Amino acid sequence: MKIGYFCNSTNWNNEPYIEVLNKIREIADYCENNDWDSIWFTEHHFSHEGMEICPNPLMLSADIAARTKRIRIGQAATIITFWNPIRVAEDIALLDNLSNGRIEAGIGRGIYGREALNMNPDADMKDQAKNYRLFEETLDILKKAWSNKFFNHSGEFYTYPSPNFEWQHDMSTPDQEFVDLNTNILKKISIVPRPIQQPHPPLWQVVDSPSSIEWAAKNGINTIMWIPTVQSLKKRFEIYKNSKSEHEKRNVEMGEGICLVRDMFIADSMEEAKEKAGKQMVDYMRWVCHWRGLGTHMNPGEELPKTKNKLDLLTYDFLHKRNMLFGTVDYVIEKIEELQSELNLKNLQVWSNFPGVKHEDCMKSIKLFTEKVMPHFKNKEKVKIKQAS
Repeated sequence: MKIGYFCNSTNWNNEPYIEVLNKIREIADYCENNDWDSIWFTEHHFSHEGMEICPNPLMLSADIAARTKRIRIGQAATIITFWNPIRVAEDIALLDNLSNGRIEAGIGRGIYGREALNMNPDADMKDQAKNYRLFEETLDILKKAWSNKFFNHSGEFYTYPSPNFEWQHDMSTPDQEFVDLNTNILKKISIVPRPIQQPHPPLWQVVDSPSSIEWAAKNGINTIMWIPTVQSLKKRFEIYKNSKSEHEKRNVEMGEGICLVRDMFIADSMEEAKEKAGKQMVDYMRWVCHWRGLGTHMNPGEELPKTKNKLDLLTYDFLHKRNMLFGTVDYVIEKIEELQSELNLKNLQVWSNFPGVKHEDCMKSIKLFTEKVMPHFKNKEKVKIKQAS
């Protein structure tokens, strides 16, 4: 099983931003030097409250790439509906070169209206159908730009190259591959550089709904899932497996192409984990569930009791039994083993730097996970490989 750190940067205590960056760098440096497979960064905007404060995961990834040599660096996710497609294609390709081919390109559609409408009116979350068309077209352009020397595109939102642009330059040799030799009208364009990883870095889409999961599977995209319970995840994993198997005409193994994010905090006792990070995790989830509601936390067929407010049920005890890796080393190992047993989980991301958690407590949690939990699964993997050989 590959294990990554989901570094959703926050600033609930309103520290100078450079201090937040230095804490992220400390986490990344620790993961680089302690056998973590990857580290992942998010994209969020306008969060003066401090819940989610990384506006550009690609720039942050570049900073970490310059400080590391081994660990893979992912975005979970770059919200491509907010970006000009050519700009983000170039930036990811440049990042792949800067990191010497260590990039995992996570992409998403966005979830917050405050972000979407102000970053790109066409990405407005109130018009889900239009947002999805924009996402699909942007992804299509990214793939063309990365995998072709020259490309063109004509769609609902973007046309490349711009129509009727005449290109003629004494230092540019005319070539019918990209220009009409009779009119000098540009027919195709090319991004520089192209990614080291060809045809492009591994693609990951943050997904939740069955339709998004199925679409990703049919389009050769890996998926990142987060909140659901084990039983709900089983249905989602099966949707992906079946759709990918049908599309690729092979029997795809359960868990292939899927990464699960889990909230993780390890302490010396169950009570200590709750005391040091429980309220902070619940506060963050209240932020998220204000828009999402609690439906994603439900088991199949489970119904929520009626309450005055939709988040009245959202407590530590409600969350803990459903999807949290909070507690002792033994408890966390047990819960990850359940994920492997039920889902054949192959990729796991965990995070501990919740809004308001003390950095020293976060680092202790990461170190306990590294020293006590990871070896349990890494060693088990080595035994499997040895037995297979």
